[in-house]
Amino acid sequence: MNGFIEHLREQRWDDHRYYHHSRINQSLHLLSAISFVVAYIMMFRDPAVAALIGWLVAMTSRQVGHLFFEPKGYDVVNQATHEHKEEIKIGYNLHRKILLMSVWALSPLLLLLDPALLGAVEPHRTLGEFLRNTGYLWLALGLGGLLCRMVQLFIIRDVRTGLVWAVKILTDPFHDIKLYHKAPTHLLRGELMDPSAAGKHAR
Repeated sequence: MNGFIEHLREQRWDDHRYYHHSRINQSLHLLSAISFVVAYIMMFRDPAVAALIGWLVAMTSRQVGHLFFEPKGYDVVNQATHEHKEEIKIGYNLHRKILLMSVWALSPLLLLLDPALLGAVEPHRTLGEFLRNTGYLWLALGLGGLLCRMVQLFIIRDVRTGLVWAVKILTDPFHDIKLYHKAPTHLLRGELMDPSAAGKHAR
């Protein structure tokens, strides 16, 4: 268990120091984290609505931060190129994220081609029912994306790395709130980059 916790701490530290230098990205991650917590709560009441919140607000704001605001140049502090960081990324790097988000954006077309999704859902008759079925579809996509990458890590790394990554992903919203709750304040003060993103006290 101690090894598992240490591995989790290492994955979180690497994620922070390599991929969260921008205060805008951190602020968007805070919005994303809060939205995910709301989605987690809604999961017990309405899984379809939870998935809509998770994808439309939480995932979108999170990936916008990475795609448009996180620096892509040479990381002087960590002495790593953007290409190197993309190569060593344990989870979804930008290329894999773009593929995942593209599948997400196009997936509602399946409901237009087959409203019953091969019998998985009740065919929609109204816009509200279409959105609800889309939520169920996105819930399956989210779980599938998590499981697929976890199993892939089992194969290309080891079982512990895959399990730690899955736990990290599921608990990231709570950790991100703790880590980035002051990011909007720093951003309002004009600080666009986190000077401690690679500092020892950030760990």
